Amino acid sequence: MSQVLTVSCKLKASQSQAAKLDATMEAFGQALNWVNQNTPEKIVNAVKLQSLCYYEIRARFGLSSNLAQQVCRRVAGARKVARQRNRPVKEFKRRFVTYDARIFSFREKDWTVSLTTVEGRERFELAIGNYQRGMLAGSNPKSATLVKRKDGSYYIQICVEKKPPKQQDTDKVIGVDFGRTDIAHTSEGDNWNGQQLSRVRERYSRLRAVLQRKASKGTRSSRRRCRELLQRLSGKERRFQVWVNHRISKAIVSRAKATNSAIALEDLTGIRERINQQPRSKTERRRANSWAFYQLRQFLEYKARVAGVSLILVPPAYTSQTCHKCLHIHPDPAQSYRSGKSFKCGHCGWEGDADLNGANVIALLGAAVNQPRGSGLFCSLVEQNRLRATESPLRTA
Repeated sequence: MSQVLTVSCKLKASQSQAAKLDATMEAFGQALNWVNQNTPEKIVNAVKLQSLCYYEIRARFGLSSNLAQQVCRRVAGARKVARQRNRPVKEFKRRFVTYDARIFSFREKDWTVSLTTVEGRERFELAIGNYQRGMLAGSNPKSATLVKRKDGSYYIQICVEKKPPKQQDTDKVIGVDFGRTDIAHTSEGDNWNGQQLSRVRERYSRLRAVLQRKASKGTRSSRRRCRELLQRLSGKERRFQVWVNHRISKAIVSRAKATNSAIALEDLTGIRERINQQPRSKTERRRANSWAFYQLRQFLEYKARVAGVSLILVPPAYTSQTCHKCLHIHPDPAQSYRSGKSFKCGHCGWEGDADLNGANVIALLGAAVNQPRGSGLFCSLVEQNRLRATESPLRTA
């Protein structure tokens, strides 16, 4: 099964070429918003949209045949995503254009791309490094997206299909426990403490609160300025989360590849909805929901696939309450051996970091899934009782 990766490449554009790119992006953005506003919102099929407004798009905005089709596909795709989130598509930005193989091509011999604009076909040189060259070498990309950044530079995001390497067979498993105190803790003892991250997130929260208060008062210009600052602040926090999650996922996958190990994670699908049903304060709810753990899982999944590392999802039930040494759980369901960041088993006496214990339990579950050899996970008390029962003679009346 092939994997689609996106390679971001900077374009070298002359002044005349930049004007053509700007005109294309402006026309493409206007066409997107016109189609979205002048067609029924319930239409999410690209073919139906094309039959309704294809000729109008070409006449109004001067786009080529294939770019007009790309407009319909983009609007249809955005509406499908918006329907899943139960909110309408409001507006499209005017700083991008999507391309397919008919209006985009890549040439490796001189590292250039050819793009269709409103004024014809243009060829652009790529300003890229060794990483991008290695990703693009020998590839035949079929789609790309042209974007213009805030600094005025142009980038082409090329989609490359790569066949991932065969996943390595191994008995070793590294368990990874996600949490708020430690963003991630592995069964090998590596951890990424969340205290510094929490301070950054609290600072962003305080700034948002101040700006939101100011945005509701003052003059019209001050309210507009506060809304602009809130938008910039949201982008900063989002980029910060992406940067941290990339660092964590890269380190975990690199360690697993170096030690010839698989990675085991808890399957936390739907955990946020279940937790939010519990009565909690507004601050506690914000702290629990603000970090993008699903994004971290996605980064781990695609990085592991590229590196040829197996990734295993295990059920999260009782992973934080089970002792990884003796697999014993507190007999009273209302109590637990875990207390905050510490874990002390009342059966075997093991004492240590609770997140490290949870990561080791996840690793044991992952090993049972990765190399199943029958039921090997059981509490030692259960095993002792079973042995006593088999050794004692049957009593008959």
